[in-house]
This record gives sequence, C-alpha cells and structure tokens, in this order.
Amino acid sequence: MRVFQHVSDIGDLHAALAEAQEVKQNRYAWEHLGHNKTALLIFFNNSLRTRLSTQKAAMNLGMNVIVLDVNQGAWKLETERGVIMDGDKSEHLLEAIPVMGSYCDIIGVRSFARFENRKDDYEELILNQFIQYSGRPVFFMESATVHPLQAFADLITIEEHKTCQRPKVVMTWAPHPKALPQAVPNSFAEWMLAADVDFVVTHPEGYELDPKFVSGAHVEYDQMKAFEGADFIYAKNWSCPGVTQPENYGKVLHDYHTMMGWTVDAAHMAVTNNAAFLHCLPVRRNMIVTDEVIESPRSLVIPEAANREISAQVVLKRMLENL
Repeated sequence: MRVFQHVSDIGDLHAALAEAQEVKQNRYAWEHLGHNKTALLIFFNNSLRTRLSTQKAAMNLGMNVIVLDVNQGAWKLETERGVIMDGDKSEHLLEAIPVMGSYCDIIGVRSFARFENRKDDYEELILNQFIQYSGRPVFFMESATVHPLQAFADLITIEEHKTCQRPKVVMTWAPHPKALPQAVPNSFAEWMLAADVDFVVTHPEGYELDPKFVSGAHVEYDQMKAFEGADFIYAKNWSCPGVTQPENYGKVLHDYHTMMGWTVDAAHMAVTNNAAFLHCLPVRRNMIVTDEVIESPRSLVIPEAANREISAQVVLKRMLENL
C-alpha cells in the first residue's frame, strides 16, 4: 500500500478487521518492521487524537517519529503555482515536499479544507502534491475531503460492539457554531457503505454530501424517523458540501440556535434499539450531544478514540511490509 486515502486502499475489510484485532492483542509483535525506519507526520492543522495515536502506532512498530507542525517552527509555505512569492510565504511546497521525503520512509499529512474553492478542496491539491513529489508512501491523517484513519477506527469499534450480524448505523448531522469540513462524514459514509451494515444518513435539506462518498446510502430528512431501530448513532456536524448549491460551499445554512432540535438527546436515543453513541471527538457538548447521552453506558466515544491507535498501526504496518 503506497497511499491510504479511501476504503478501497485497505482492501478486503474482513481481513483488515481481523488484522486490527491481531494488532490489538499484541501491539509490539511487529517492532522489527520499523527498525531504522522513520515516519514523518506533517500537521497543517491542530490535532490531539490523530497526532498522539499515530505517533504511538509508529512507536509500537519500532519506528522513529518526526512531527512537523507547519504553523509553528517552520517557514510559511506557498501551495499555489505561478504566484510571485513577494509576501509572507518563504518556501514553496514543491521544494519542501521532496526535502521532507529525503528525511523519512513514510509520510502522514493532515490538511483541512480551506473553504475558499470547492474544486481545489475536492481535488485534494495539497495531499496529491505529497503523493506526487515526496517519493514516499503517503497516508491521509485527515484531508480536505476524507479522514480514513477515523473511519477505520469507527468500523473497528462497531465490529467490536455490534450485537447482530447487520446492525443499523445512522449518521446524523448536528448543530455547531462554526463551519466544519465534510471529511469525517464523507469517510464514515464511504466505509459504512463498504461494510456489512444498514446505513442511513439524516440531515437538514441543503447538507447533501457528495455522491461519490454517499451514493447508495438511504438519506432520511426526518431525524427521528431515521433513528428508529438504530443500533449505532454517529453524530457529526458538517457545513454545506455545495453539491447542489456551489455558492454555499463551506457555509452554515442556518443559525445554529434554530437547529438545536437536531442535538442528540435522550428523546432521540429512546426510539433506537438501545443504540450505542459514537462521535469522532472533540465534541461540543449540549450542541452535538447532551451530557446525558455522551456520559451514558452506551457511549463509545472513548473506546472509539482508543481504536485510532489500532487503525493507524494497521495502515503503517502494511506500508512497512511493502517498502
């Protein structure tokens, strides 16, 4: 595996899930793979779980780890071609990327959507430059459009806690005061559609996700109806994806005060099949989900976050095996 971006990159999901459990039982069984190998983790944006879990996963495999926070301690990077660099950006990504590649064996990159241009975001201009110019395997630690490490961890968590062969999994939009990217819901939809689950998406009109990620899912605009009989509830906010309204890409379409009925609370959970609650974290309490729900015994947000180490380790292990 040279690139980890989509669910298709992981191959057979049953094999990947079995490997995840094997890794979870003995995290240090493959330390020899990473001996004298270096992982470079590059962050254009803030991180807590991704940074810690991926560092830990690389260390479990015996790797050296270099972490670069582009916004602190590095030159400001120009990412566009053809510009006259007479501003505050001292280095171009086209020189920086091959230099970075010369110091490591595998590169992980985290770079959020900018919401300036939908076409640029959805073409993944920054991450694709790393793939093209680094000369190294590249894995996405969240990009403008996807967060595959999170979605893989989500699937591991569902597999561990499901009580029936084909659980009903509902991804629900929830209110938030800021415009958030679609990376997490895009990847969650992509991975759930590849898995053996009954997948439903619910959101207000205007928040329709890109069909290349959500095609084949049942979209239900009535949130309470969507929740009926659910085994897992995955809550996440996202801004307008701009599929049918390009001019609204990256915007919040409603004042969040008017959308608080979408907050996941006890009344919502009461119509489910005693569903487990999932969220990628960080979470805005009493906006995305109430205290009562996230603190309930059916909340899996901590085991879910812990599985980020496992998803990252499976990906890094496979990349090391193919160096």
